[in-house]
Amino acid sequence: MRPRWSGCWSVALTDPARPSRQGTKRGQGAAIARLRRRRIGAILTRVWRERDLRRWAKWLAVPGIALGLTHALAAQGPAVERIDPLTIADDDFARHRDPAIWQGLSVTRLAIEEGRVSWRLFRIVNPARPVGPLWVVTHDNENATFAAMLVALRSYGGVAIVVDSGARDDDDSARFNWFTGGRPIDPNRHFDDRNPGYVGAVLADLAGQQRMIVALHTNEPGFDPGLTGCGGVRGAGAGNISVRLCSARWHPVVPPTPRWPFDDEDSVALVPFLATQQPTTARCGPALVASGFNVVFERVARSDGSLSNYAVQHGLTYLNVETRDRGTTATGIAEARDRLVAMIDGVMERCADVPGVALRLAAR
Repeated sequence: MRPRWSGCWSVALTDPARPSRQGTKRGQGAAIARLRRRRIGAILTRVWRERDLRRWAKWLAVPGIALGLTHALAAQGPAVERIDPLTIADDDFARHRDPAIWQGLSVTRLAIEEGRVSWRLFRIVNPARPVGPLWVVTHDNENATFAAMLVALRSYGGVAIVVDSGARDDDDSARFNWFTGGRPIDPNRHFDDRNPGYVGAVLADLAGQQRMIVALHTNEPGFDPGLTGCGGVRGAGAGNISVRLCSARWHPVVPPTPRWPFDDEDSVALVPFLATQQPTTARCGPALVASGFNVVFERVARSDGSLSNYAVQHGLTYLNVETRDRGTTATGIAEARDRLVAMIDGVMERCADVPGVALRLAAR
Protein backbone atom coordinates (compact mmCIF):
# COMPACT_ATOMS: atom_id res chain seq x y z
CA MET A 1 0.00 0.00 0.00
CA ARG A 2 1.12 3.54 -0.69
CA PRO A 3 1.38 6.11 2.10
CA ARG A 4 -1.86 7.95 2.73
CA TRP A 5 -1.38 11.63 1.89
CA SER A 6 -4.01 13.94 3.33
CA GLY A 7 -6.39 15.95 1.24
CA CYS A 8 -5.29 19.25 2.82
CA TRP A 9 -3.14 20.33 -0.11
CA SER A 10 -4.62 23.69 -1.16
CA VAL A 11 -1.40 25.68 -1.05
CA ALA A 12 -1.17 28.96 -2.88
CA LEU A 13 8.47 35.02 4.74
CA THR A 14 28.54 60.58 21.11
CA ASP A 15 31.09 61.54 21.70
CA PRO A 16 32.29 61.54 25.37
CA ALA A 17 31.57 64.65 27.42
CA ARG A 18 34.33 67.20 27.61
CA PRO A 19 36.42 67.10 30.78
CA SER A 20 35.53 69.62 33.49
CA ARG A 21 37.91 72.52 33.98
CA GLN A 22 40.25 71.93 36.89
CA GLY A 23 41.73 74.50 39.19
CA THR A 24 45.27 73.26 38.55
CA LYS A 25 47.29 71.89 35.68
CA ARG A 26 47.52 68.65 37.62
CA GLY A 27 43.74 68.41 37.74
CA GLN A 28 43.54 69.18 34.04
CA GLY A 29 46.08 66.49 33.30
CA ALA A 30 44.17 63.89 35.31
CA ALA A 31 40.93 64.77 33.53
CA ILE A 32 42.57 64.54 30.12
CA ALA A 33 44.05 61.16 31.05
CA ARG A 34 40.63 59.87 32.09
CA LEU A 35 39.14 61.14 28.84
CA ARG A 36 41.84 59.42 26.81
CA ARG A 37 41.27 56.16 28.65
CA ARG A 38 37.53 56.38 27.98
CA ARG A 39 38.13 57.13 24.30
CA ILE A 40 40.63 54.29 23.93
CA GLY A 41 38.29 51.92 25.76
CA ALA A 42 35.39 52.91 23.53
CA ILE A 43 37.49 52.41 20.40
CA LEU A 44 38.73 49.00 21.53
CA THR A 45 35.22 47.93 22.48
CA ARG A 46 33.89 49.03 19.10
CA VAL A 47 36.72 47.33 17.21
CA TRP A 48 36.30 44.11 19.20
CA ARG A 49 32.52 44.13 18.77
CA GLU A 50 32.64 44.84 15.03
CA ARG A 51 35.39 42.27 14.50
CA ASP A 52 33.30 39.59 16.19
CA LEU A 53 30.15 40.60 14.34
CA ARG A 54 31.91 40.65 10.96
CA ARG A 55 32.96 37.11 11.78
CA TRP A 56 29.36 36.26 12.73
CA ALA A 57 28.14 37.79 9.49
CA LYS A 58 30.67 35.68 7.59
CA TRP A 59 29.52 32.56 9.42
CA LEU A 60 25.92 33.37 8.65
CA ALA A 61 26.67 34.19 5.01
CA VAL A 62 25.96 30.64 3.89
CA PRO A 63 23.53 30.27 0.99
CA GLY A 64 20.09 31.45 1.95
CA ILE A 65 20.85 33.34 5.17
CA ALA A 66 20.07 37.04 4.83
CA LEU A 67 21.01 38.32 8.25
CA GLY A 68 22.03 41.91 7.48
CA LEU A 69 25.27 43.35 8.79
CA THR A 70 23.37 46.45 9.91
CA HIS A 71 21.29 44.29 12.25
CA ALA A 72 24.30 42.26 13.32
CA LEU A 73 26.29 45.33 14.35
CA ALA A 74 23.60 46.07 16.95
CA ALA A 75 24.42 42.92 18.91
CA GLN A 76 27.38 41.74 20.94
CA GLY A 77 29.12 38.41 20.64
CA PRO A 78 28.42 35.97 23.47
CA ALA A 79 30.50 35.64 26.59
CA VAL A 80 31.85 32.10 26.81
CA GLU A 81 32.33 30.08 30.02
CA ARG A 82 33.71 26.55 30.17
CA ILE A 83 31.42 24.17 32.07
CA ASP A 84 32.10 20.98 34.03
CA PRO A 85 29.09 18.75 33.21
CA LEU A 86 29.73 16.61 36.30
CA THR A 87 29.29 19.44 38.80
CA ILE A 88 27.10 22.14 37.27
CA ALA A 89 23.83 22.75 39.13
CA ASP A 90 21.32 21.94 36.40
CA ASP A 91 18.65 19.24 36.25
CA ASP A 92 19.55 18.05 32.75
CA PHE A 93 23.20 17.57 33.66
CA ALA A 94 22.31 16.10 37.05
CA ARG A 95 20.51 13.26 35.28
CA HIS A 96 23.69 12.52 33.32
CA ARG A 97 26.55 12.49 35.84
CA ASP A 98 28.23 9.37 34.47
CA PRO A 99 31.73 10.51 33.35
CA ALA A 100 31.60 8.06 30.45
CA ILE A 101 28.77 10.07 28.87
CA TRP A 102 30.92 13.19 28.71
CA GLN A 103 34.20 11.59 27.71
CA GLY A 104 35.41 13.36 24.57
CA LEU A 105 32.71 16.07 24.69
CA SER A 106 33.35 19.76 25.34
CA VAL A 107 30.76 21.92 27.14
CA THR A 108 30.60 25.72 27.30
CA ARG A 109 27.90 28.17 28.31
CA LEU A 110 27.20 31.20 26.12
CA ALA A 111 25.77 34.40 27.60
CA ILE A 112 24.03 36.79 25.20
CA GLU A 113 22.73 40.22 26.15
CA GLU A 114 20.39 41.69 23.56
CA GLY A 115 18.55 44.79 24.65
CA ARG A 116 16.79 43.93 27.90
CA VAL A 117 16.83 40.20 27.14
CA SER A 118 19.47 37.83 28.53
CA TRP A 119 20.02 34.40 27.00
CA ARG A 120 22.03 31.46 28.30
CA LEU A 121 22.87 28.61 25.95
CA PHE A 122 24.87 25.44 26.43
CA ARG A 123 27.12 24.54 23.51
CA ILE A 124 28.20 20.90 23.48
CA VAL A 125 30.70 19.71 20.90
CA ASN A 126 32.08 16.36 19.79
CA PRO A 127 35.62 17.41 18.75
CA ALA A 128 36.43 13.95 17.41
CA ARG A 129 33.52 14.25 14.95
CA PRO A 130 33.10 17.97 14.36
CA VAL A 131 31.34 17.53 11.02
CA GLY A 132 27.77 16.58 11.77
CA PRO A 133 24.34 18.09 12.30
CA LEU A 134 23.53 21.12 14.38
CA TRP A 135 21.36 19.61 17.13
CA VAL A 136 19.05 22.21 18.68
CA VAL A 137 17.07 21.92 21.93
CA THR A 138 15.05 25.09 22.50
CA HIS A 139 12.77 24.03 25.38
CA ASP A 140 14.47 23.32 28.70
CA ASN A 141 11.45 21.47 30.13
CA GLU A 142 11.46 18.81 27.40
CA ASN A 143 13.83 16.54 29.27
CA ALA A 144 13.96 13.60 26.87
CA THR A 145 15.35 15.87 24.16
CA PHE A 146 18.51 16.55 26.17
CA ALA A 147 19.02 12.82 26.70
CA ALA A 148 18.47 12.04 23.00
CA MET A 149 20.79 14.86 21.98
CA LEU A 150 23.66 13.33 23.95
CA VAL A 151 23.19 9.97 22.23
CA ALA A 152 23.00 11.63 18.81
CA LEU A 153 26.03 13.83 19.43
CA ARG A 154 28.19 10.87 20.44
CA SER A 155 26.86 8.75 17.58
CA TYR A 156 26.93 11.18 14.68
CA GLY A 157 29.07 14.10 15.82
CA GLY A 158 28.43 17.77 15.23
CA VAL A 159 27.45 20.49 17.67
CA ALA A 160 24.49 20.86 20.03
CA ILE A 161 22.93 24.11 21.22
CA VAL A 162 20.65 23.86 24.27
CA VAL A 163 18.68 26.81 25.62
CA ASP A 164 19.16 27.11 29.39
CA SER A 165 16.10 28.50 31.16
CA GLY A 166 17.46 27.83 34.65
CA ALA A 167 18.74 25.10 36.93
CA ARG A 168 15.27 23.56 37.45
CA ASP A 169 13.25 22.13 34.59
CA ASP A 170 10.51 20.16 36.34
CA ASP A 171 7.56 22.35 35.32
CA ASP A 172 6.24 24.17 32.25
CA SER A 173 7.75 27.50 33.29
CA ALA A 174 11.14 26.14 32.20
CA ARG A 175 9.85 26.22 28.63
CA PHE A 176 10.32 30.00 28.57
CA ASN A 177 13.12 32.49 29.03
CA TRP A 178 12.18 34.68 32.02
CA PHE A 179 15.28 36.92 31.90
CA THR A 180 13.61 39.45 29.64
CA GLY A 181 12.87 42.53 31.72
CA GLY A 182 9.22 41.92 30.91
CA ARG A 183 7.07 39.11 29.58
CA PRO A 184 8.67 35.64 29.20
CA ILE A 185 9.78 34.59 25.73
CA ASP A 186 9.34 31.23 24.05
CA PRO A 187 12.84 30.45 22.71
CA ASN A 188 11.26 28.81 19.67
CA ARG A 189 9.35 31.98 18.78
CA HIS A 190 12.35 34.30 18.77
CA PHE A 191 14.03 33.43 15.47
CA ASP A 192 13.92 36.70 13.60
CA ASP A 193 16.56 38.86 11.91
CA ARG A 194 15.63 41.58 14.41
CA ASN A 195 17.18 39.36 17.12
CA PRO A 196 20.65 38.86 15.63
CA GLY A 197 22.40 38.15 18.94
CA TYR A 198 20.18 35.19 19.77
CA VAL A 199 19.86 33.88 16.22
CA GLY A 200 23.58 34.33 15.60
CA ALA A 201 24.53 32.41 18.74
CA VAL A 202 22.22 29.49 17.96
CA LEU A 203 23.25 29.21 14.31
CA ALA A 204 26.92 30.29 14.49
CA ASP A 205 28.14 26.70 14.07
CA LEU A 206 26.76 26.55 10.58
CA ALA A 207 30.07 28.35 9.99
CA GLY A 208 29.90 28.33 6.21
CA GLN A 209 29.04 24.62 6.20
CA GLN A 210 25.87 23.03 4.92
CA ARG A 211 25.03 21.39 8.22
CA MET A 212 21.60 19.92 8.66
CA ILE A 213 19.68 21.46 11.56
CA VAL A 214 17.95 18.76 13.61
CA ALA A 215 15.59 20.17 16.24
CA LEU A 216 14.40 17.92 19.06
CA HIS A 217 11.04 18.33 20.83
CA THR A 218 8.47 16.53 22.93
CA ASN A 219 4.76 17.30 22.81
CA GLU A 220 1.48 16.83 24.65
CA PRO A 221 -0.72 13.79 23.90
CA GLY A 222 -3.00 14.04 20.88
CA PHE A 223 -4.00 17.45 19.60
CA ASP A 224 -6.42 20.19 20.46
CA PRO A 225 -9.95 19.15 19.39
CA GLY A 226 -10.55 22.74 18.37
CA LEU A 227 -8.14 22.21 15.48
CA THR A 228 -9.37 20.74 12.21
CA GLY A 229 -8.72 17.05 11.73
CA CYS A 230 -8.05 15.29 8.45
CA GLY A 231 -11.09 13.96 6.67
CA GLY A 232 -13.38 15.19 9.41
CA VAL A 233 -11.54 13.26 12.15
CA ARG A 234 -11.45 15.37 15.29
CA GLY A 235 -8.53 15.36 17.65
CA ALA A 236 -8.40 14.44 21.31
CA GLY A 237 -5.86 15.75 23.77
CA ALA A 238 -4.08 19.00 24.46
CA GLY A 239 -1.13 18.93 22.06
CA ASN A 240 -0.57 20.97 18.94
CA ILE A 241 1.46 18.43 16.96
CA SER A 242 0.22 15.03 15.79
CA VAL A 243 0.27 13.10 12.55
CA ARG A 244 -3.55 13.44 12.61
CA LEU A 245 -3.37 17.23 12.66
CA CYS A 246 -4.42 18.76 9.35
CA SER A 247 -5.07 22.32 8.22
CA ALA A 248 -3.94 24.78 5.58
CA ARG A 249 -0.65 24.90 7.48
CA TRP A 250 -0.18 21.25 8.48
CA HIS A 251 -0.09 18.44 5.87
CA PRO A 252 0.34 14.99 7.42
CA VAL A 253 1.35 11.73 5.76
CA VAL A 254 0.45 8.53 7.61
CA PRO A 255 2.19 5.24 6.75
CA PRO A 256 -0.12 2.30 5.84
CA THR A 257 1.12 0.19 8.75
CA PRO A 258 2.81 2.34 11.40
CA ARG A 259 5.58 0.54 13.30
CA TRP A 260 7.46 1.57 16.42
CA PRO A 261 8.34 4.35 17.07
CA PHE A 262 5.50 5.56 14.85
CA ASP A 263 2.79 3.46 16.47
CA ASP A 264 2.38 6.60 18.58
CA GLU A 265 0.65 9.30 16.51
CA ASP A 266 2.52 11.98 18.47
CA SER A 267 5.89 10.67 17.23
CA VAL A 268 6.51 12.58 14.01
CA ALA A 269 9.08 14.20 11.79
CA LEU A 270 8.16 17.78 10.94
CA VAL A 271 9.49 19.18 7.67
CA PRO A 272 8.82 22.79 6.57
CA PHE A 273 8.27 23.97 3.01
CA LEU A 274 7.63 27.39 1.51
CA ALA A 275 4.05 28.33 0.66
CA THR A 276 5.18 29.10 -2.89
CA GLN A 277 6.35 25.51 -3.36
CA GLN A 278 5.05 21.97 -2.92
CA PRO A 279 5.69 19.67 0.07
CA THR A 280 7.62 17.32 -2.20
CA THR A 281 10.33 19.99 -2.49
CA ALA A 282 11.10 19.77 1.24
CA ARG A 283 14.54 18.27 1.73
CA CYS A 284 14.46 14.78 3.15
CA GLY A 285 10.67 14.81 3.57
CA PRO A 286 9.81 12.48 0.66
CA ALA A 287 12.60 10.07 1.68
CA LEU A 288 11.13 9.81 5.18
CA VAL A 289 7.62 9.26 3.78
CA ALA A 290 8.92 6.42 1.63
CA SER A 291 10.55 4.80 4.66
CA GLY A 292 7.40 4.70 6.78
CA PHE A 293 7.85 7.76 8.99
CA ASN A 294 4.96 9.72 10.38
CA VAL A 295 5.62 12.99 8.57
CA VAL A 296 3.94 16.37 8.96
CA PHE A 297 4.80 18.93 6.31
CA GLU A 298 4.53 22.52 7.53
CA ARG A 299 3.48 25.12 4.96
CA VAL A 300 5.27 28.38 5.78
CA ALA A 301 3.82 31.59 4.39
CA ARG A 302 4.57 34.01 7.19
CA SER A 303 7.03 33.24 9.96
CA ASP A 304 5.75 32.60 13.47
CA GLY A 305 9.26 33.04 14.87
CA SER A 306 10.01 29.33 15.08
CA LEU A 307 13.30 27.82 13.98
CA SER A 308 11.52 25.73 11.34
CA ASN A 309 10.04 28.85 9.75
CA TYR A 310 13.30 30.80 9.98
CA ALA A 311 15.27 27.93 8.45
CA VAL A 312 13.06 27.35 5.42
CA GLN A 313 12.79 31.08 4.72
CA HIS A 314 16.60 31.35 4.79
CA GLY A 315 17.36 28.29 2.68
CA LEU A 316 18.65 26.12 5.53
CA THR A 317 18.20 22.37 5.72
CA TYR A 318 16.00 21.69 8.73
CA LEU A 319 14.11 18.80 10.24
CA ASN A 320 12.34 18.39 13.57
CA VAL A 321 11.79 15.05 15.28
CA GLU A 322 9.48 14.87 18.27
CA THR A 323 7.54 12.46 20.38
CA ARG A 324 5.03 12.51 23.23
CA ASP A 325 6.28 13.71 26.57
CA ARG A 326 6.11 10.79 29.00
CA GLY A 327 6.78 12.59 32.25
CA THR A 328 9.76 13.42 34.43
CA THR A 329 10.46 9.96 35.86
CA ALA A 330 13.57 8.12 34.73
CA THR A 331 11.38 5.54 32.97
CA GLY A 332 9.29 8.15 31.17
CA ILE A 333 12.32 10.15 30.01
CA ALA A 334 14.05 6.96 28.80
CA GLU A 335 11.02 5.85 26.81
CA ALA A 336 10.69 9.20 25.04
CA ARG A 337 14.47 9.36 24.50
CA ASP A 338 14.49 5.94 22.83
CA ARG A 339 11.76 6.95 20.39
CA LEU A 340 13.62 10.15 19.53
CA VAL A 341 16.89 8.26 19.02
CA ALA A 342 15.16 5.73 16.74
CA MET A 343 13.82 8.59 14.62
CA ILE A 344 17.23 10.26 14.55
CA ASP A 345 18.81 7.01 13.36
CA GLY A 346 16.22 6.83 10.58
CA VAL A 347 16.89 10.40 9.52
CA MET A 348 20.63 9.85 9.41
CA GLU A 349 20.28 6.65 7.41
CA ARG A 350 17.81 7.99 4.87
CA CYS A 351 18.80 11.62 4.38
CA ALA A 352 22.55 11.35 3.80
CA ASP A 353 22.07 10.82 0.06
CA VAL A 354 19.46 13.55 -0.37
CA PRO A 355 20.79 16.41 -2.55
CA GLY A 356 21.53 19.48 -0.46
CA VAL A 357 21.88 17.50 2.76
CA ALA A 358 25.46 17.06 3.97
CA LEU A 359 25.72 14.17 6.43
CA ARG A 360 28.62 11.89 7.27
CA LEU A 361 27.41 8.76 8.97
CA ALA A 362 29.31 7.23 11.87
CA ALA A 363 28.47 3.90 13.44
CA ARG A 364 27.86 3.70 17.17
